[in-house]
Formats: sequence, C-alpha cells, structure tokens
Amino acid sequence: MKRHLLIYALTAVAALGLSSCGDDDLNSESIIIADKVASNTPFDKWLVEKIQTPYNLYIDWRWNENEVSLGNYTIPADYESAIKLAHVLKYCCLEAYDEVVSIDFTRRNFPKQIVFVGSWQYNNNNSRTLGTAEGGRKIWLLGVNDISLNVNSIAKLNSEYLKTIHHEFTHILNQTVPYSVAYKELTKTTYIADSWSVAPNNTGYRQRGYITAYAQHSPGEDIAEMYSMYVTHTPAEWQAYLDEAVITNTDDAGNVTYDYTYQAILEKKLDMVRDYMMKSWKIDIDKVRDVLHRRTNDIVSGKIDLTDLTVNEN
Repeated sequence: MKRHLLIYALTAVAALGLSSCGDDDLNSESIIIADKVASNTPFDKWLVEKIQTPYNLYIDWRWNENEVSLGNYTIPADYESAIKLAHVLKYCCLEAYDEVVSIDFTRRNFPKQIVFVGSWQYNNNNSRTLGTAEGGRKIWLLGVNDISLNVNSIAKLNSEYLKTIHHEFTHILNQTVPYSVAYKELTKTTYIADSWSVAPNNTGYRQRGYITAYAQHSPGEDIAEMYSMYVTHTPAEWQAYLDEAVITNTDDAGNVTYDYTYQAILEKKLDMVRDYMMKSWKIDIDKVRDVLHRRTNDIVSGKIDLTDLTVNEN
C-alpha cells in the first residue's frame, strides 16, 4: 500500500548532530516503555463524543508498536499533549471543513484513523518526518509532545502541525479523485525525489517553480505542498513567496531585467489546485484559507480551551 510522507529538511547543525547517532549498531528490541494509561480516561470519553461519533474517526493516541513502525527514534504521545492536539485537529481541521463544505463531506473524506506519535522521526537525508498518510484511511501525526511549544504561534502551529494535516488530507483526496495529469507537465523534468533536501536543491527552489524544497520530490508531493502552503499562509505571505520566484539579471547595458517564468508556473499550479478542489470537492481554497486563519488565531489567542474534556453525561 502506498504511503505518503511529509518530510522537512533539518538545519546543517542539527543534521550533523543526528547523523552521528546512526553509526552505532542498533538493537532490534524496542527501548520504549510506554506508561500504562487507563483504557477509559476522560480523554477517551471526550474523543468518543466529540470526534469518533460525529466523524467516524478514531484517534489512536496510545503507544502501539504495531501502528508505529516509522523508525527507531519515535516515542509515545503523552496524555496532556494528545488532548491539546486533538482539540487543534478538531477546531482547525474537522470543523474548518465542516464550515467550508459540510460535515457530511468531512465525515466521508477525512481518514478514519489518526495515529499520534510523541516525537518527530529523523531521517538519514538530513530531514525529519512530520506526518504520513496511507491508503486514504490513515494519517500518522508526529511531534505531538511539542504541541505546547508551538501552540502560541500561528506560524509554528501551521508549520509543525496544521500544514501537515492539510498536506496529508490532500493526498487522501487525490487518491480518491486523481488530479489532472497536466499538473505533472509543468515542471516534469525537474522532480528529484529524495535529493530535494541536499545542496543545491534545498535553496532557490521557487526560482525553479516549486513552492517548497519538498515539492521537488514528486508531482504528488508538489500538489499537496501547493495546497497546504496556500491555505496556511496569509495573502501577503503567499505573494512574498511568489515574488521570490522572479529572477533578476543585468543586461549588457547595465539595465535590470526580470524573468517571471517560474512565478507564472507557480501561479499556474495554484490555478490548477484551485480548479481541482472546486470541481472535484466543492472546496473554495480561498474560503478555506480565511476560515483557517480565523480559527488558528482563536487557538493562539487562547479563545479555545485546549484542555476541556467536558462531555454530555446524559
């Protein structure tokens, strides 16, 4: 079964520190000893009422070695962090799509299982895995235990969690209704698979027609990056990214010239994403962006209580 990974490059310093760990011989036996948590906690009751029942979606937040096969360097999600991320998922993803499209759309198309993993997964190519989607039914979300470090910043909340969820959700939609093959033609000769994270590929990518370095991996990752980046950034931020795609040169007479080729390619890619989402799913991506910005601001400003486990006792 095909698995899609959302991976981000690490800084050079972090990469050097991590790569040295991979030289040791590894014992195949897990060193993780997960805390035993009661099977029917207040959080479990909240999940049943607020997420499982309305959305037919199960959040697997306890450590399960059968589910967490992403690598040797992952740890369980802790109870308090899992609660906070579940609230963020509910308010900024599930209910956002309810508002833009309908709860029926969200119920039918969102994955049926989300697995929480406490840490990020660090890889051999100087990158870390933020999330994974498989078969249109399941998403793994990593870095759960860092939620408290990121929940007070819109930029961090988007880059570490929300963008990941919308990226992986795009894969699920694409698996159900394929996007146009014409999208692949726009930059078909410059996809570079796993080499996206190494120099010189990890810089200047917008002047090659890619919104992020990771978008260079493949057409499927490209379109997921285009959508998830667009809906998690403001119009001003997005325009700044497009402006980076303009190549400036100086001609023989000393005049500055501008090459808008790759800015136009990014705009064409966005047009195709917008067209796909509207025609295939009735999703207005501009409305998604507006709704997400408002809801994310509600989280960061403290309007939403991320620890509330109130349920209907009737």
